[in-house]
Amino acid sequence: MKWVTRERVKVDRVACPWLIQKFIDAQAEFLFVPADRVLEVAEREQAISFDAPGARYTHREGKCTFEVLVEEYGIEAPGLSRLARIVHGADIAGDVTLTAESAGLKALAEGFQMVCRDDLEAQERQWPVYDALLAWCAAQGEV
Repeated sequence: MKWVTRERVKVDRVACPWLIQKFIDAQAEFLFVPADRVLEVAEREQAISFDAPGARYTHREGKCTFEVLVEEYGIEAPGLSRLARIVHGADIAGDVTLTAESAGLKALAEGFQMVCRDDLEAQERQWPVYDALLAWCAAQGEV
C-alpha cells in the first residue's frame, strides 16, 4: 500500500513510517509531498494519508500521529508504549521535556534533515535509531 505525508520529515514523519513498515504494512511505499498536496496525492494514488492536516491519521486528542497509529491498529510490543511517549515529547511543541530522551530524538531528527539529500534517505538512515530505541525501551520495562 502507498502512504503519503508531508515532505521535510522530522520526528513523527520518520517514526510513523518506521512503525508502519515494522508493524502494519511490511510492503509500504512512502510518498513525501508538499503539505498542501497530501490529500490530493492520497486520492490520486489511492494512498493512506498521515501526519498532515485532514489526513486519515494525524494528531488527535493531544496525541501525535505515532500514538494514533499505535492505538488505531492495536499494536502491542515490548517497549512500544515507552517509545510512544518519547516520540510524543519530541514531536509535540512544548513537550520536549516529557521524557529524558525526547530532546535527543528531536535533535537527531532535525540533524538528519540537515545532512540528508531527501526524505527517503533521512528515513532510511534514522530507522536503525528507532530499532535501537525500541530495544532499549523494552529493556527498561513499561511506563
